[in-house]
Amino acid sequence: MMNLSRRTLLQSLLAATALSASSQASAQQNGVPQPNPFRYEDVVRRARELSTVPFEAPPSQLPEPLNQLSFDDYRDIRFRPDRALLASGNGPFRMQLFHRGFLYPRPVTVNIIRDGVPTPVPYQRELFDYGRNKIERPLPINLGFAGFRLHYPLNDPKVMDELIAFLGASYFRFLGAGQKYGLSARGLAINVESGEAEEFPHFREFWIEMPKPNDDRAVIFALLDSPSVAGAYRFDIYPSKETTIDVTATLFPRQALNNIGLAPLTSMYFEGENDRKPTDDFRLELHDSDGLLMQSGAGEWIWRPIRNPNKKTISSFSDNNPRGFGLMQRDRVFEHYQDLEAHYHQRPGYWVEPIGQWGEGWVELVEIPTADETQDNIVAYWQPNRPYEPGQEVVISYRLRAAAAIGAMHPGGKAVNTFQIPPRASGSNSPSDPRHRRFIVDFAGGNLPYYLSAPDQVQLVPSTSTGQITNTFLMPNPHIEGFRAAIDVRLEPGQSTDLRAFLRAGNRALTETWTYPWFVE
Repeated sequence: MMNLSRRTLLQSLLAATALSASSQASAQQNGVPQPNPFRYEDVVRRARELSTVPFEAPPSQLPEPLNQLSFDDYRDIRFRPDRALLASGNGPFRMQLFHRGFLYPRPVTVNIIRDGVPTPVPYQRELFDYGRNKIERPLPINLGFAGFRLHYPLNDPKVMDELIAFLGASYFRFLGAGQKYGLSARGLAINVESGEAEEFPHFREFWIEMPKPNDDRAVIFALLDSPSVAGAYRFDIYPSKETTIDVTATLFPRQALNNIGLAPLTSMYFEGENDRKPTDDFRLELHDSDGLLMQSGAGEWIWRPIRNPNKKTISSFSDNNPRGFGLMQRDRVFEHYQDLEAHYHQRPGYWVEPIGQWGEGWVELVEIPTADETQDNIVAYWQPNRPYEPGQEVVISYRLRAAAAIGAMHPGGKAVNTFQIPPRASGSNSPSDPRHRRFIVDFAGGNLPYYLSAPDQVQLVPSTSTGQITNTFLMPNPHIEGFRAAIDVRLEPGQSTDLRAFLRAGNRALTETWTYPWFVE
């Protein structure tokens, strides 16, 4: 049998695409019945074939001066809006392309599917305004693109707003009405916390279906590739107040995937009310997300405030067939951020809702120290209990939602504030004991307003995995129409604990479960 090299395979796939497009166009002209239209199954077939040959990174060399662009230089290269693609179908979506350069040297092939026929979008210099950049030599016609974005009249029928953008590795971001970009989603995460070098799978090719005039969704196919896995993706994007994306992925491991993250989300947390930093910034909170929300397979809602720790921290939440998880921006009060440019209060949360049975595994939260607000330092994903093996075909499906309203996630009360202080005796100025900590949690929403007139019917239910709870109290907080709980904890040096607390009335839980880690050096 002839050995199939990666180069031979890729050339044959490209040739097949060109031949398919040519033959179908010819058939259309001659009135001959057309072959089957290009579908997701065609991307799955390509991913399967790609997984049978060793990985080879696409060339990332850039011609001058693209190989010397600074951040400001790259930002000055803009796609010309009057050249936006997809307009010929008279649908509600438009597409703009990202130029290669700066942090995005890898070429990405972008195809448009018209009447079932995929056609690559050729690079043309005329598509871009290069601003102050001087491009004196002609750029290669096969330069390709770094990614693309779709626009849609999300907030105003007469204005094309950016809806979703695919740029860099397998990263993408999307918006609902009235939202501003913050966190990102990813196609796949590998070796985020394993101790090995993290692997960043990338989307090497996209296919975008030409939208029809009355379409309420955009359909995108993508081919993912990396040293460990090849995969096919389908994204069905529904723009709305809280835009949703139905994701289907078919993965073909090249090697055992022992540390794989499904439906990964990446965000930034520098500081908030539960984790103050000694800075001179007038802004009191700086974060794209302030907590991990999870609904277990048993139906329990769990809220874990996220932090900017002193060292890399990993938290795992074991479960069987989870109902959902996400990184959320729960605090939406402008006065808490005071940022007129970043609009942190308008940044969405991304909620992952598994479709089908995901089995046993855990939601993993990775928190990495950061010295400022410019670095993404938070990652969350689902890790299956059993590794995926070479030769296995893995199909996963889930729904992504750009969540805005904190009250719409679940009907129970929610932990809306988390504070921590050293507990001191009343009126005492003595130094605090580092082995003791007081955690203050505000719960609001759900049926809690009903109990404000009878607070004795509400109970605080705290627990700790290690150490000792030395004191608790619970009082009404009419300012939030809820309750304020306090938990005093004592640990010995070198110990760590995971605290949990919720409110109940009788045998009925009134709130989600708040959880938080603490460590004494």
